Amino acid sequence: MTHDKIAVVDFGGQYAHLIATKVRRLHVLAEIRQPDDPIEAFAGYKGIILSGSPSLSSFGEDSGYTKAIYDLDLPILGFCFGHQEIAKHYGGQVAHGGREWGYADLHLTREHPLFAGLSMIEPVWMSHYDSVTAVGPDFEELGYSTLGGRTEVQHRYAAIGSDALRRYGFQFHPEVDDTLHGAEMIGNFVLGICGCRPSWTIEQFLAEEMDKVRAQVGDQSVFLLASGGVDSTVAAVLLGQALGPERLRLLHIDNGMMRKDESRAVIALLQSVGLGERLEFVDASQDFLDALAGLTEPEAKRRAIGDTFVAVFEREARRLGISQDLLAQGTIYPDTIETGGTRRSDTIKTHHNRVPVIEAMIAAGRVVEPLAELYKVEVRELGERLGLPHAAVWRHPFPGPGLGVRLLCWAGEADRSGFDAIEPALADLAAAEGLELLALPIRSVGVKSDLRAYEHPVMISGQAGWDDLLRVAGTVYKSVPGINRCIWNLAPDAPGTARPVTAHMTRERLDLLREADAQVMAGLTRHGIDGEIWQCPTVLVPLELDGRGRELIILRPINSARGMTATPYRLPDALLDELRSSLLALPGVSGLALDLTTKPPGTIEWE
Repeated sequence: MTHDKIAVVDFGGQYAHLIATKVRRLHVLAEIRQPDDPIEAFAGYKGIILSGSPSLSSFGEDSGYTKAIYDLDLPILGFCFGHQEIAKHYGGQVAHGGREWGYADLHLTREHPLFAGLSMIEPVWMSHYDSVTAVGPDFEELGYSTLGGRTEVQHRYAAIGSDALRRYGFQFHPEVDDTLHGAEMIGNFVLGICGCRPSWTIEQFLAEEMDKVRAQVGDQSVFLLASGGVDSTVAAVLLGQALGPERLRLLHIDNGMMRKDESRAVIALLQSVGLGERLEFVDASQDFLDALAGLTEPEAKRRAIGDTFVAVFEREARRLGISQDLLAQGTIYPDTIETGGTRRSDTIKTHHNRVPVIEAMIAAGRVVEPLAELYKVEVRELGERLGLPHAAVWRHPFPGPGLGVRLLCWAGEADRSGFDAIEPALADLAAAEGLELLALPIRSVGVKSDLRAYEHPVMISGQAGWDDLLRVAGTVYKSVPGINRCIWNLAPDAPGTARPVTAHMTRERLDLLREADAQVMAGLTRHGIDGEIWQCPTVLVPLELDGRGRELIILRPINSARGMTATPYRLPDALLDELRSSLLALPGVSGLALDLTTKPPGTIEWE
């Protein structure tokens, strides 16, 4: 069957494939195109969407692309960077500055087909530095933005359009779930303005993906590293059905960074879905601890974990006599885009399945990744279509490196870079809000305007309601340079000092984190909210607070659908009281906090 198609031009932003996914959920086929693809590559599409870009400026290198697309008689809609490019191309102006991250209100200037069925004020999600300050003669302002709940204009030209040219732009990101009716906006463009027929389905994707797997694998066999998580389990079942179980071998590696009793649960799960006979198990925890010994820098840790996975895989493959088999992975799209998986994307963090050794194997055609274009929600839908148990499909995501990216390490002195500017700004905000704000002399990974931001967290202490805490956190990381996270102090007293201590990846620290994580997960189940939360990492940070203990425990409960954006989840007060009592009593613990940070500017994991 021939499907109507939309081209999504990927300028390297985090959200290009998320745009494609949102289009596909309308049952319209979306395909990713590169900015410098020849104009002939755009033949056969019904419309074009331009994604965001990691470029800090719309006047940078990303401004060089196939601009002949503007000569095509097709509707074009741009998001963020794409919005700015459309404005510039047709005589508008773009200025560097006016950054926005997070929620804003879009105020429509009039009714328009792009916003059919929506209110005149819509909550939207911003993540940008540059701003459109004027539009060309054929364009009009369709909407401006204000900060949530305020009336003063934050940005003009948050939405622009020319019905005569069929060119439109949104400064915000309608593709993320945080833009409440973004899917309707995309649908109004794809189904309405472009006139696409909704004929593409996930069932057809599954059939096509199985054909791709068979074509790639040929008469070879496949060896899958099965973590037991949603992605690897769905990948295993898909491969087994596509190739036949006799051509699939599974290896579960205990890397020493699993959750409490996790390996036992993984083996039981794989046995329950009929893959137990193809499963091998190896305890390689010492291999990973040896590889991580003395490492503190997050990227170095991720590379060491990834390289060790491959080393263990190759060793076990030789032992099992399957060295020539292809390596299969349950890689999903966020794993690749956050590693800089497209030509123009910025490396937010390197995933263990995108280290150089794996990349070399991919280039050699030795890696099979049937889920690499999907997001978690699509993987889960696929898993249900493949017949997996509901509990296996909807369990919380768990990173491939496991607790290795939740156990922060440190060596050397406190990192107070930028504090000369940060501390006075925080003091002013603290006085205005009646709270205590303490910048922490460590750094964590974040993402701002599609760029990696390796910056300081801030601890908020004091009495405030949940909504006020979120508002203050948003004000801090939006207005104070060098900050990408805010955490809420759950301990009884506000700390006056924070000092990082030397700490490495050890079995003892991992056991402490395992116990803390087990208590948190049991608490979520006990209160019946584990199914409401997308993910709840427990993080251990080597911080001594007011001379007490050596480890700060941080809870990271979040709402999300695809992992590309996230908002903090409010845990019940009763559960917080229980966790204060049990976690603060663990040996060596200096404090307890809850991460209030949205994504962006903070990634879900701390490393």
